[in-house]
Amino acid sequence: MTYNFDEVIDRRSTHAIKIDGMKDIWGRTDLIPLWVADMDFATPPFVLDAVRKRCEHPVLGYTAKSDEYYEAVERWVNRRYKMNVKREDLNFVSGIVAGLGMAINCFSEVGDKVVIMPPVYPPFFWLNTRNHREIVTCPMIYEKGSYRMNLELLGEKLEGARLLILCNPHNPGGVVWSREELETLADLCAEHHVLVLSDEIHADLTLPPHEHVPFATVSERARLNSVTFMAPSKTFNMPGVVASHAIIFNRELRTRFEEYLAAGELNMGHVFAFDCVAAAYNNGEEWLGQCLKYIAGNIDYVDSFLKEHTPKIRAVRPEASFLMWLDCRELHLDQKELNRFFVEGAGLALNDGESFGREGIGFMRLNIATPRSVLEKAMAQLAAAYVKQF
Repeated sequence: MTYNFDEVIDRRSTHAIKIDGMKDIWGRTDLIPLWVADMDFATPPFVLDAVRKRCEHPVLGYTAKSDEYYEAVERWVNRRYKMNVKREDLNFVSGIVAGLGMAINCFSEVGDKVVIMPPVYPPFFWLNTRNHREIVTCPMIYEKGSYRMNLELLGEKLEGARLLILCNPHNPGGVVWSREELETLADLCAEHHVLVLSDEIHADLTLPPHEHVPFATVSERARLNSVTFMAPSKTFNMPGVVASHAIIFNRELRTRFEEYLAAGELNMGHVFAFDCVAAAYNNGEEWLGQCLKYIAGNIDYVDSFLKEHTPKIRAVRPEASFLMWLDCRELHLDQKELNRFFVEGAGLALNDGESFGREGIGFMRLNIATPRSVLEKAMAQLAAAYVKQF
């Protein structure tokens, strides 16, 4: 089957954060929304069919996790990543950000130190501050248009810490971490008795020829000293389903997390969650392959366009995900001016780079998971604003 990613879908009147949220942030709704990390492509028909089928039954009652749900998750992660996951290793959580918050509260105490490596996904900051943990930053090194972990500094930063939150693949830089980097990270964390929470929501969106390496697979140390979070939500554009899973191989850690979830009934899914996950993983291989090709084409288009029309704005080409990190430092604007340029000058809503940490100052994040025609209009507006101001 051939899927249509060129279709422009009107998301107004659906309470989409990408649309309605613009009013709160920018005070207007006439911007092209290229910020919130969901796609503008139609959710795959097999996922929507699962919702329709469930709605045919007249009772929307409490819903248990089915065998089909567990088997679908196991097959997907084991086939794609050779993780050797079994049912008992899986814990349902209602979204990865929520799951990370649960893990922070389960495996650390108020006042404990948590290490993160900015620039990084903004919830890594506020999940810790709102839960009264002390953030320790180990900034990444940016060189030659990409990021690498500062593994030389990390050992020092891990002293006295309880947790490290890893973004694998990296958001916003789109880096697919190598097995060697992850092995070193695993050794350092194990030696300092620091548990790794690995956010791997963009794993399925790794762009060929790159290959995602789950943190838990790089060594026995990593396997027994980690909690891996995965989900079909970004992959199949179904984030509103809020169905994710935490994979824990260490029995002691798993029991502790299961007891924490059960104490607050935090492991319950809503009526559509399990059917949608099973439908996505059982039927999604072909759709995902076509989607990744389309995303890769959009990345090529934006990269080429910027080089030709706005050369002082440089794209950090992602190895995974549909998010492009734009290096705007050559514009020599402060962050307020940079945001004003994109909003008032170009009429575009992007993510402010500073929200990813002070290391993101001078950068903006662009979501390119949108029909090419929308992207072409956005780039034309950006080029016009660039010519006018620079």
